[in-house]
Amino acid sequence: MSDLQKVPGKQRSASITSLLVILLCLPLLSNARSLDDVQASGVVSVAVYRDFPPYSWEDNGVAKGIDVEIARAIAKSLNVQLQLHWMVPDESLDDDLRNHVWKGHYLARVEDGSMLKFDVADVMLRVPYDREYAFKVDQDGRVINDLVHFFAPYQKESWALTIDNQQVESIENLARFQYDKVGVEIDSLPDFYLSGAFRGMLRNNVVHFTTTQDAMNAMGKGEVAGVMGTKSQVMWGVTQFENPGQYVLADIPFPNLVTPVWEVGMAVKDDHRDLAYAVEDAVTEMVHSGRMADVFKEYGTAYTPSSLFETK
Repeated sequence: MSDLQKVPGKQRSASITSLLVILLCLPLLSNARSLDDVQASGVVSVAVYRDFPPYSWEDNGVAKGIDVEIARAIAKSLNVQLQLHWMVPDESLDDDLRNHVWKGHYLARVEDGSMLKFDVADVMLRVPYDREYAFKVDQDGRVINDLVHFFAPYQKESWALTIDNQQVESIENLARFQYDKVGVEIDSLPDFYLSGAFRGMLRNNVVHFTTTQDAMNAMGKGEVAGVMGTKSQVMWGVTQFENPGQYVLADIPFPNLVTPVWEVGMAVKDDHRDLAYAVEDAVTEMVHSGRMADVFKEYGTAYTPSSLFETK
């Protein structure tokens, strides 16, 4: 007779229940798949952000966006079907990587036959590609994202300011927004930057919106004279207006702006680098064939290659 069987019935039942709860709460790290697993299944799961034009969103049930097209190219290169894994951003990128790359979110468990597993993607897109971030450590000196492999920087992104030239005929610097309103996504870098510029002199004219697209929509209604956000987002937003020629990118400096340009790449679970190599081959082909630039153009924005693909 086992030790557990010797325990009285009610206590044994409680012990079994407690054990099951503990097992279900343990981090399950085996859901991420290797290249062989992906190709054997005939499906690759690629994580993209939900409601995030021009990168990834759904329009009447149809997936659209730059990252969606890249995901389709990856699936085609691997000769498998694509399954989009839609992400809702958490409080930080660390949370997103944990929830969608190496562990899974405790609310995202799905049935798999008779067992539960965490639902993570094989590949995650739109990940900042930065060596300092990849190797950052916690207060105990441990690498925070040691279970993640960052790779294939496919784009350089930057911050940009677009203005309504019916409201602002000319602009030489940000001091203009002492008199006119400028829209930003709340709690974004442009929010903090503009609110603190000129010792806070612009703060009262910085208008907060849930998303950059909401800010662009407000500019289209004449509620703000300009919007600061990622260059791809504001350029795409302009294409949605009836009179896009009315809105232009402001060619002005952003003094003391932290990280004005950064590289965007991908991530997989650290022990599945064979999958990363195959995906990077697909991205390289997109860039060299001109397909990457065409995708950006289709969505009304300009493609800036990452340092990996810059012409020497």
